[in-house]
Amino acid sequence: MGRFMKSGKVVLVLNGRFAGRKAVIVKNYDEGSTEKPYGHALVAGIDRYPRIVTKGMSKKKLKQRSKIKTFVRVYNYNHLMPTRYSVDVTLDKAAVNKDAFKDPSKRRRARREAKARFEERYKTGKNKWFFQKLRF
Repeated sequence: MGRFMKSGKVVLVLNGRFAGRKAVIVKNYDEGSTEKPYGHALVAGIDRYPRIVTKGMSKKKLKQRSKIKTFVRVYNYNHLMPTRYSVDVTLDKAAVNKDAFKDPSKRRRARREAKARFEERYKTGKNKWFFQKLRF
């Protein structure tokens, strides 16, 4: 069977605090690691989606409503559902990695990096589906 959980693939989080949220795989660990002996992935996702904007809104209101809250976590493959979509968001591998979870300041930096990249991508207007709340 081919490996389909690759970096850049959009996944849905199924369990936990961020259940129902969309995320992008940053790095996949198919064979597991010493501390996690099962297939897992480092994902960066959207906790709070941007709100709807209309033509009549001011620049200030547009800026406020386009904000995104992100999360960065390691998930077991059993708790992720892959989609057919891919997003080519390039996250800084030095900031967003497994070591970021050991130190709170590094974790904040990783989340800020993801937020900056996602907001940048949202403003270009590409990958509209990724930035919309999942209705279920």
